[in-house]
Amino acid sequence: MVAMCGIAGFIDFSCSSDSARLERIARKMGDAQNLRGPDGSGQWSDPECGIALDHRRLAIIDLTVEGVQPMHSSSGRFVTVFNGEIYNYRDLREELEQAEGFGGWRGHSDTEVMLEAIEQWGFEPALKRFCGMFAIAVWDRKERCLLLARDRMGEKPLYYSRQGENFLFGSELKALMAYKKYFKREVDRDSLGSYLRYNYVPGPRTIFKNTYCLMPGTWTCIRQNGEMTAPQSYWSLNECARDAGERIFTAPDEVIIETLEDMLLKVIEREMISDVPLGAFLSGGIDSSLIVALMQQCALAPVKTFTIGFDDEAYNEADDARAVAKHIGTEHTELYLSPRDALDVIPTIPQIWDQPFADASQIPTHLVSRMTREHVTVALSGDGGDELFAGYNRHSKGCSIWNRLSSVPVLLRKLAAKSISAISPADWDSAFRMFGPVLPEELKMRLPGQKLHKLADVMAAGSAVEYYRNLTSCWLEPGSLLRKGNEIAGPFQSADMQPSNGNLTSWMQFMDAATYLPDDILTKVDRAAMAVSLETRAPFLDHEVVEFSQRLPMHLRVREGRSKFALREILYKYVPQQLIERPKMGFGVPIDSWLRGPLKEWAEDLLSNKRLDSDGFFYSGPVRLAWIEHLLGKKDNQYRIWNILMFQSWCDHWEIKG
Repeated sequence: MVAMCGIAGFIDFSCSSDSARLERIARKMGDAQNLRGPDGSGQWSDPECGIALDHRRLAIIDLTVEGVQPMHSSSGRFVTVFNGEIYNYRDLREELEQAEGFGGWRGHSDTEVMLEAIEQWGFEPALKRFCGMFAIAVWDRKERCLLLARDRMGEKPLYYSRQGENFLFGSELKALMAYKKYFKREVDRDSLGSYLRYNYVPGPRTIFKNTYCLMPGTWTCIRQNGEMTAPQSYWSLNECARDAGERIFTAPDEVIIETLEDMLLKVIEREMISDVPLGAFLSGGIDSSLIVALMQQCALAPVKTFTIGFDDEAYNEADDARAVAKHIGTEHTELYLSPRDALDVIPTIPQIWDQPFADASQIPTHLVSRMTREHVTVALSGDGGDELFAGYNRHSKGCSIWNRLSSVPVLLRKLAAKSISAISPADWDSAFRMFGPVLPEELKMRLPGQKLHKLADVMAAGSAVEYYRNLTSCWLEPGSLLRKGNEIAGPFQSADMQPSNGNLTSWMQFMDAATYLPDDILTKVDRAAMAVSLETRAPFLDHEVVEFSQRLPMHLRVREGRSKFALREILYKYVPQQLIERPKMGFGVPIDSWLRGPLKEWAEDLLSNKRLDSDGFFYSGPVRLAWIEHLLGKKDNQYRIWNILMFQSWCDHWEIKG
């Protein structure tokens, strides 16, 4: 396997450049994302077609020169740069060896198997056979066209843009921006509106005009004459969910759970293949604990696990992770971080996430990746467990809350929301601490003031769809901030791109998996890890596991208010229940207090009336009001403020003008 690398390239449709210039430009695009693959680089070009490719290598399996890219197929017809892993490459390799006229292998990489599969079966049929995470670019020398594809769940990124007589693509936007002569850094103000709502730009749009990300499970073709086919699906989560809705499992619960456990063991064993040191992130929560427990079942030696801790107990999971690691018997490493360690990451955020991205857990994710990379090159994670097995509070409690809210007239709900918001988050926290000993278990929660203010934001929703949108929104009315532009509806906002919302929990799971997972969670982890040249793998996102999860009956997802019931039942075979049962914490840092303390001066500069007015992106009034309310402790506006700050600092770093 070649692993988590960086790919880039372009087509000059005018064919006006020689090989030296083509490869020089491709090399410069690759240099911009060099941390994705520090172990080697390579370029290839064909001046007759104006095509050039660049590859940056992070070697994991087949560390020899036979794994070097760009790589040519055995016939010479196809040339590829490839980012990712095809986990079932050994099975495909054996099958391809039986093909008529097979001429033998040069090395042992999954890239070579991928190319041979395309030779034998064609591009789309081969994609359907691959199990893994990948972004693929293949130049077909016979048809003179570039084929691009992205894995089913969107673990690996792939961006592209048509700029005049040039088509550009890369693993990260910074690769496209490196083509300075032609790439226009013009903000798409409609995309900015969506960013204000979600803290990320929903695919297929990006923050730049005429620049897109290839959606998960799709592929496209760009011909040498400039024609580009509309991206088309080779696998669809929507179709998978709709089909599964008609085929919910009816077997006994214990049979379903045992089948899921066997499937996860098979997937994890396959994803542990590596010729370099491998470990796992461990937070002590259900998802990461289950992955680690099953890894230990597959391993011959203690699994290496990694956790970071904070002195602030509201954000610290290190004690829980340590207890789980001790029980499983892993080789555990933890690092306690000071606020200064976390604050020092902030100036690097615009470089790491090269379009505005405001999920504040980006900071601890990068820090745990950096610490992990000091010991291993590959780390498995529990990403996807929440979305696929109903792990968020909105899945386990959100439906019952909506059922209660929807029975109350909207006017009364608005009055109740106003009353909740009138009490500051800090005062709510104090009240919960005071009455903690007599509160029922279901009312004991982490950061209650923050959660109650979030509840106030959604209480006036007129429908279940609006309720979910408000739950997942940062700024509830982005249009009130934007000087120009309108918020745009993403592809999954239309009913024909969604399964039925007859079951609200199942519908919310789908929406989270189709949007929040690839555009937030996987983007966060990919950039945080790649910035330190660490490969991450997410066993829950194997497409067979995804398809299985869609067929789970609801009582194996949520039972009696407890989330991820099926995963819990497997985990409790390996880890005592008392080590796992606790309120869901998430992975964050105290942005709220930092904004009133060590970040106040930095934030004030970026949020000043003068700065906001001169940039011309936002109306200063509502931004300043939110900032002042937060400083005074009247409202918990930390994430809304962080959203604006991440955009402003991104503009500064990349010299973006309004």
